[in-house]
Amino acid sequence: MPRAAERLPPWLKVKLPTGPVVARLKDASRSRGLSTVCEEARCPNLGECWGGGTATFMVMGDTCTRGCRFCSVGTALKPPAPDAEEPAKLAQTLKEMAVDYVVLTTVCRDDLPDQGAGHLAACIREIKKINPGMKLEMLLQDFRADKALLETVLDAGPDVVAHNVECVERLTSSVRDAKAGYRQSLDVLAHAKKYRPKAPTKTSLMLGLGETEGELIQAFNDIRAVGVDILTLGQYLRPSGSRHHLMVDKFIHPDDFKRFGEIAKRHGFLYVASGPFVRSSYRAAELFMKGHLENHAP
Repeated sequence: MPRAAERLPPWLKVKLPTGPVVARLKDASRSRGLSTVCEEARCPNLGECWGGGTATFMVMGDTCTRGCRFCSVGTALKPPAPDAEEPAKLAQTLKEMAVDYVVLTTVCRDDLPDQGAGHLAACIREIKKINPGMKLEMLLQDFRADKALLETVLDAGPDVVAHNVECVERLTSSVRDAKAGYRQSLDVLAHAKKYRPKAPTKTSLMLGLGETEGELIQAFNDIRAVGVDILTLGQYLRPSGSRHHLMVDKFIHPDDFKRFGEIAKRHGFLYVASGPFVRSSYRAAELFMKGHLENHAP
């Protein structure tokens, strides 16, 4: 891998999210012991999203059984058991937050017999019960390619099904945990589309890890070939102060993000969001999905 990039370029400098809306939503989630991926992943878009009616919660706690080298979430072989009251807590918190689009993501729980599939399904059902008008996007783990577990979550009825490929195929083994895989992730997305064809599917790629343009275009081909509707492209940023995580190979210029986004659109995706601060949970993409779901309601 080429020499790593060091200093942040001007286009990647952003103010930390503050203000009364952010403070209120932090209090609403923390008071019930809930984890937002907005905070755990140190997302620079937190203020924009929370202030505009979207939120992303990380289900089953803040500790993962995998150790991907891009992720700031803590890891352990056997994290604490999921909170049985979490579905009810989530549903009530979202009602108080008055958001109209929620993204649920999750740590991987390889230590549990069902890898947490039943718990995720319960969260989806309870949120929809208490917040019937809310649109819900589920950002899933791969369940180690166990389709029965994937179907358990899909049967709960998420409006959008997401699973992240994360990076181009060549870099997968150095970026993601050994239990994950590029083709395995594509298989998850393919089965989700086949099992629930009317639910839009979504994935995300990080740039700046050492991928070539040709590899990126091949990833666009592979992702679209399994029926993915929504694609987000964003800059990988190394968690500050960490020696464990991968260093940035290159900071991609906003003009190149725009160009890559245009190339991706020509592959036939329903929507593409591409930019340095774009993340898998990104307000612009979520607003598009909300409008799309409302316009194509059964």
